[in-house]
Amino acid sequence: MPLKPALNKDTRLCISLAARPSNLGTRFHNYLYAELGLDFIYKAFTTTDIATAIGGVRALGIRGCSVSMPFKEDVIALVDEMDASATAIRSINTIVNDEGCLRASNTDYIAAAELIRARGIDPATPFLLRGSGGMAKAVAAAFRDSGFEQGTLIARNESKGRALADELGFRWVAEPTGLTAPLIVNVTPIGMAGGAESNDSAYSDAAIAAATTVFDVVALPAETPLIRAARAAGKVVITGAELIALQAAEQFERYTGVRPTPEQIVAASEFSRSR
Repeated sequence: MPLKPALNKDTRLCISLAARPSNLGTRFHNYLYAELGLDFIYKAFTTTDIATAIGGVRALGIRGCSVSMPFKEDVIALVDEMDASATAIRSINTIVNDEGCLRASNTDYIAAAELIRARGIDPATPFLLRGSGGMAKAVAAAFRDSGFEQGTLIARNESKGRALADELGFRWVAEPTGLTAPLIVNVTPIGMAGGAESNDSAYSDAAIAAATTVFDVVALPAETPLIRAARAAGKVVITGAELIALQAAEQFERYTGVRPTPEQIVAASEFSRSR
């Protein structure tokens, strides 16, 4: 492994801003900085004043900023440019500071679209997608922009769920009861480690049995109850660990100009989730 430069006056800083910071991004990026011998450091922060925080990114020359909920839409008014990924869903999760010009993108959307393409999922495939939050918006929009038309969004919150479904041209229902499709997608916290529903599956055994492909966006653990049940049933699976690693790699490349190898991305992802 190349020797990472010692912290010095020229070390470039990248940060994350989230309501509840985690170590995933911090460990992923810093692992790759060390692996590739890059003079960067990554630190997670939270804030109650997003406008001032983004002003600090600009004023202090902070190179990159990852943005998580609840700030993904609030920062739209605070950046200078948005690329097609951010414009498509009016949501930002990545900001790059180019000498004071803040350029924004959404690597969640980019990663979801890349996984759909890489897995060769036929756009004619009907799908169920459970969730209506910021990540659900990114994933559902990636399906829409990949040519999928037969989608059903499942969300208990009728106002958010119906609005998102209408925006993307999909159907909305409140509950998944009795629903099946060849492709089922979970973009809720169901099955997430440490959560109230950590031992639950987002879909019934019947829905899993009827599916061909099962996609769970939850990254911790990578083997959620839904993914474990899908593997046991012999289904094709796409995990949240794959999605979060790919979106983080997209961020990494934007911040540093260096694209890690697939093997380095996998190693960084495993390290980020190791404790």
